Amino acid sequence: MAELTQRDGTWAFDGTTIRITPGLHRSVPLFRQTYGEVAVPLEAVAGVTFEPERRRGRLRLRLREGADPLLQATGGRLPDRADPYRLLVETDRSGSAEYMAEEIRQALLLDQIPTAPTSTYLLAGPPVPVSVRCSDGTVSFDGLHVRIDWADTSDRIKRATGPRVVPLTELVQVEWLPNVSHEDGYLRFVTRETAFSKLPPAKDPFALNLWYSARRDLLTALVATAVTARLPHPSTRLPEAKGEGTRPASTVPRQTDHHDLLLRRLRELGELHKEGVLTDEEFAMTKAAVLRDF
Repeated sequence: MAELTQRDGTWAFDGTTIRITPGLHRSVPLFRQTYGEVAVPLEAVAGVTFEPERRRGRLRLRLREGADPLLQATGGRLPDRADPYRLLVETDRSGSAEYMAEEIRQALLLDQIPTAPTSTYLLAGPPVPVSVRCSDGTVSFDGLHVRIDWADTSDRIKRATGPRVVPLTELVQVEWLPNVSHEDGYLRFVTRETAFSKLPPAKDPFALNLWYSARRDLLTALVATAVTARLPHPSTRLPEAKGEGTRPASTVPRQTDHHDLLLRRLRELGELHKEGVLTDEEFAMTKAAVLRDF
């Protein structure tokens, strides 16, 4: 068994599984500490590298496409420091890091692990229930339903619609983008009804706008991953060999459904405007966005 412990965390490899445990030092990002220990089966690994540098090196795992719901949900947009498959290695332990990487490479060769995309998730993702409080409200997932409770600082339109409870069976996919620098992020839950109507995240009642604490808002990736892990695997939406479409027919609304969704959304906006929840300007802007996206 190969094991490497650093302030950044610990990697242990027993020939079949790489067990990654985040360190407890304050330099370890909150996301990694909250995400916790990750057990990566060898069949999920596409490769491993050690990148030596003058002060410290980086040990990295590269996973097969489609193997991990975290990478699927975040789309490679996790900040480097929050990546659970990276370990900072002090210079005096470079030899141990090289040995760990070589052990994993040899096991991949011996077991003839393919590098092709997987047709199912090989990692489980976060356990449920999971709940995260972010700048736009609190989002929770119990394995069957997503619930969004808006914060006092949320847009008036969102607060007017009240808490959102979305059954997992209604979800098509999850979209996640972190807030970095001066750019806002978002966590959006795409349902069959909203697949063609993407309002700005600040006003979308199915999206949380991430704009305040990047450190805290990054935790929304936990919910995004937990939901993604329980949705159909992306391979089921890939084009078939005969080119017969890009996703199961059941997830694509028919044209008549598309028209009905547009009318329903406009009716809801009209009622909010009539009740005084939306100002004339807000109503006109939101209506234009709905018509444009549809």
